[in-house]
Amino acid sequence: MLDQALMEILACPKCKGEVHYNEEKNGLICDACQLQYPIRDEIPVMLIDEASKLTA
Repeated sequence: MLDQALMEILACPKCKGEVHYNEEKNGLICDACQLQYPIRDEIPVMLIDEASKLTA
């Protein structure tokens, strides 16, 4: 899991909104954009091109 201080400053690069862990804690979700950003080797990959769309 990521450090709490890091989680407080992370934001979605697309809308600058809040992000939170997915259920598996292997990605960060932006509810506003419906995107999931991966976490690789305990490093969040906050690139729009690397994000995957959430399915309804």
